[in-house]
Amino acid sequence: MVDNFNEKADFIWSIADLLRGDYKQSEYQKVILPLTVLRRLDCVTARNKDDVLERHEQLQEQGIENVSPSLKKAADAEVYNTSEYTFETLCNDPENIADNLQYYINQYDEETKEIFEKFDFGYQIQRLDDADLLYKVVRQFTEINLHPDEVANEEMGYIYEELIRKFNELSNETAGEHFTPREVIELMVNLIFQEDDQALSEQGAVRTVYDPACGTGGMLSVAEEYVRQLNNDARLHAFGQELNPESYAVCNSDMLIKGQEPDNIVHGNSFTQDGFPSKRFDYMLSNPPFGVSWKKVKEEIEREHEEEGYAGRFGAGTPRTNDGAFLFLQHMISKMKPPEEGGSRIAIVFNGSPLFNGGPNSGESAIRRWILENDWLEAIVGLPENLFYNTGIRTYIWVLSNDKPANREDVVQLIDAQDLYAEMDESLGEKRHELAQEHIDEISRIFGDLEANGRSKVVSTEEFGYRRIVIDRPLRMSFQATAERIESLDDERAFTNREEETQKAVKEALRTLDADKQWMDRDEFIDDVELAFNMQGIDVRNSVYNAIERALGEQNDDAEIVTNSKGDPEHDTDLRMRERVPLGTDPRDYFEEEVSPYLENAWINESSKYYDDEDGELGVVGYEINFGRYFYEYDSGRSIDSINEELSEVWRTLQDEIPEIIE
Repeated sequence: MVDNFNEKADFIWSIADLLRGDYKQSEYQKVILPLTVLRRLDCVTARNKDDVLERHEQLQEQGIENVSPSLKKAADAEVYNTSEYTFETLCNDPENIADNLQYYINQYDEETKEIFEKFDFGYQIQRLDDADLLYKVVRQFTEINLHPDEVANEEMGYIYEELIRKFNELSNETAGEHFTPREVIELMVNLIFQEDDQALSEQGAVRTVYDPACGTGGMLSVAEEYVRQLNNDARLHAFGQELNPESYAVCNSDMLIKGQEPDNIVHGNSFTQDGFPSKRFDYMLSNPPFGVSWKKVKEEIEREHEEEGYAGRFGAGTPRTNDGAFLFLQHMISKMKPPEEGGSRIAIVFNGSPLFNGGPNSGESAIRRWILENDWLEAIVGLPENLFYNTGIRTYIWVLSNDKPANREDVVQLIDAQDLYAEMDESLGEKRHELAQEHIDEISRIFGDLEANGRSKVVSTEEFGYRRIVIDRPLRMSFQATAERIESLDDERAFTNREEETQKAVKEALRTLDADKQWMDRDEFIDDVELAFNMQGIDVRNSVYNAIERALGEQNDDAEIVTNSKGDPEHDTDLRMRERVPLGTDPRDYFEEEVSPYLENAWINESSKYYDDEDGELGVVGYEINFGRYFYEYDSGRSIDSINEELSEVWRTLQDEIPEIIE
């Protein structure tokens, strides 16, 4: 029999060797994880098995349909099984083990059965049986005693989490979808709990933690471990939601195995099937999939955005449909406790897109504005590349709180940890780097210090904002009635929509103009065109004149400024500029000081569409977090003198060596 902790973990891991050849390595967990859960439950239910069977028989005789409450009481647990089978007795009938095992699973309570349904374990039972492996694998599991008297819930949790981690790393081609490297989770947990250590150390402290994309539950487990080590008397109730059924089953079974509340883990899409619509949490952690599309649920999300506004979850705006990162964050923000109830803290992993994607009119900018103007963003930590299993891109941890400490009000801390990593001895997919404990400690210390230095910048929230104004410059055009330009009228729909006879007459009239002349003034050109038309007896609409201008005209900096009917200059679309004015600076003052002296005849376009909808001021407000700019260090390169000196030295060497080469 297997006795100590390490042997138990290693023994279960070794059972996977039986699957070699019939299963791919990435599929081992589909068998080993559910059977680990089943073996644990087999040992748990063994304690009061006879009482449960006896009570079940009585309830059947009485015709009682809702047997669950009574059977849970008889089992003295949330889990019960009404079959007489155990792992040992299942192995007494090798020929029928598939049918008997499936029957055994079906006799568990409804909540437990759901876990195995989400594992799709019925399919694996048949697959194992067809490969003549089912009996061998179940037989191996009978060799390990996972009875609660032998393996406490905490120890069983460690064993199971270790198996989850190892299987996820083994299947690294898909691990990044549902699994976050443990060292990244540890850093995130440090960042959200660090400022609450004192409160968590109080006797009888009770808190909640939530992950809306919980995968296999790694973040929830590390959070629980942190609180347990800090204060064994504290209780951290974990909640999560997961879309992938197998990952949900793993997370749910992890909670079950550790004697926690598996009902707190919900299966479904967090965006459209919010598992906790009225619940608020103390802490929230998440690593949502990078660049996940939300096109399939676009209609429901946009309906909530438009109909519920800020009373719903997506009031600030919706990002582009190919990246739902900001939807996850808004969903989490909606579950913050009010500051008067202690507030909430959030840590979420993003790629670089949420930092800067989208102009001031975009959903992304509107969401950044909402977060920053509410002063919820505490810090952003730039992580090294190649930390995750399925991508090598750089990632960032955002830390948010709606109850900031006084020294963090109206500022955001940017921490550059992009070169803090250790090289791994062996890559796991794209993961070639890892955060050592010293790196986690260093980043946590920098966060706690809130000081500006080479790795840390403390930036005013207003500094990320700007007003975008539109700068126009006058249109200058010259015109020529060359044969080639006249024929190009055939590319103008406003011209080709006219009757063929009219088209022919217009071209004939234009050919009477001097093909060598270049008109530098638009009005003079139009006057000459009208004269030619009058002489030919042609009467055309303004749209034809516009087509003629486009076909026969070209931009020319030496030409006169084109004006409209009011005498105002028309703008040159190709010369239009968009300028960012720092918040707190009057756009008109900025233009006079920074633009007008360098661009002759330029002006600010003050059309109503270029005023901000929220404050009614000139310039549409946008927010962008250009993380790299704050840590950019200019490299002036080598001086000319040092380069000349090196070239001279090379020349002297060549002069010394050339005679020897010739000889």
